[in-house]
Amino acid sequence: MKRPILYIAMTNHGFGHATRTAAIAAQIQKLCPQVLLIMVTTAPRWLLESYIGGDFIHRPRAYDLGVVQTDSLKMDKATTLSKLKAIKQDQNSIIASEVNFIRQNQVQLILADIPFLAAEIARVAGIPCWMNSNFGWDFIYREWGGEFIEIADWIAGCYAKCDHLFRFPFNEPMSAFPSITDVGLPGGSPHFKIDELRSKWGICSSVDKTILMTFGGLGLEKIPYHNLKRYPDWQFITFDRDAPDLPNLLIVNDRKYRPVDFMPLCSRVISKPGFSTFAEATKLDIPIISVTREGFAEAKFLHAGIENHNYHKLITPQTFFEGNWDFLSEPLKPPKNPRTIAIDGNEKIAQAVVNYIS
Repeated sequence: MKRPILYIAMTNHGFGHATRTAAIAAQIQKLCPQVLLIMVTTAPRWLLESYIGGDFIHRPRAYDLGVVQTDSLKMDKATTLSKLKAIKQDQNSIIASEVNFIRQNQVQLILADIPFLAAEIARVAGIPCWMNSNFGWDFIYREWGGEFIEIADWIAGCYAKCDHLFRFPFNEPMSAFPSITDVGLPGGSPHFKIDELRSKWGICSSVDKTILMTFGGLGLEKIPYHNLKRYPDWQFITFDRDAPDLPNLLIVNDRKYRPVDFMPLCSRVISKPGFSTFAEATKLDIPIISVTREGFAEAKFLHAGIENHNYHKLITPQTFFEGNWDFLSEPLKPPKNPRTIAIDGNEKIAQAVVNYIS
C-alpha cells in the first residue's frame, strides 16, 4: 500500500503558526504512523521537534511573510509591503518550484496555515488544499489601506481557490474562503509532569505566585525585568535567553521544553496577543494577562476570545513598560461566557486529514 504523503505549509511569521500546526501534525502522525509529513516552514527544526515526536521532512521554504516586525509589538509596514510585492512578482516561479517538488514526491494533500500561495500551488499540482486558521492575511493587510488594498485583493483571490478551511475560534469572518468548518482550539499539551518540572528546575513557589512570561518567537525589546524585584517571593519563568540573572527569574534554555509545558505550574501567563499562547492557556484554564497591540487587526478578536472564555486582564504597553506591575496583584476579570469552549481543533482536523489520505 502506498505511503500517505502530506505537505504542511506554514506562514513564516513568528512561531505561532508553526507550533499550532505542528500540534495538528503530531496528532495526524499519532492516528496514521505511516504518514510522511513534509513540514514546509522557515521555523527552526528544533521548534517542530518539540511538538512532533516522530520523523518528518523539514523543507525550509518561505512563500509568505506575515508582517515584518522588530519584536512582538512593533511592525514595519513599509518593508512588509515591499516584500509582498516581491512575492507577487515572483509567484509564478515560486509556484512552479513547489509544484515540481510535490509531483516528484507524490504528495496527496496540502494542509496550510495560512500562506495564500498554497492554494495556487495545489491548483497547479492538481491536488486539494485545506487550510486552518483564525484569520487570513487579506484581513490583516486590508485594514492598513493604501497599496495594501490591492495586495489584500490578490491574497483573497488566492484563498478563494482553497478547497476547505478549518476555522479556529477567536476568528475574523474569513469570508474569502468558499468552504468552512468551525473547529475547536488547537495547540500543544504539556509533555512533563508537574513534579518532574519542579524537581528539574528547582521551582518551589506556590502556583498563585508563579508567573510565566512568554512573548512568542519574536520576543520583546527592553522588558522591564527590574519590576520583578518588587515580588521577591514570587517565581517568574521566561524563555528569553537575554534576560538578566535575577534570583526569582528562571530562564528556560533547554529547547525540548515549551511554554505550554510550564503553564500548569502557573497562576497567570503574561503575553502579547498571540493565538497559539492564548489557545494553549485557555485549553488548560490558565488566566492570561495580555499587553494590547495597536494596528494588528487580529488582536481585537484574540482579546474578545479571552474576554469571553478565560480569566484575563488587558494592559496597555505603557502600563507594561513604564508601570510598576501592580497588575500582578490586582484581581482578574472573569470570562463573560461561562460555557466551555471547544478544544478539539487538533483532533477534528487530524481525523479529517487521515480519512482523506488513507
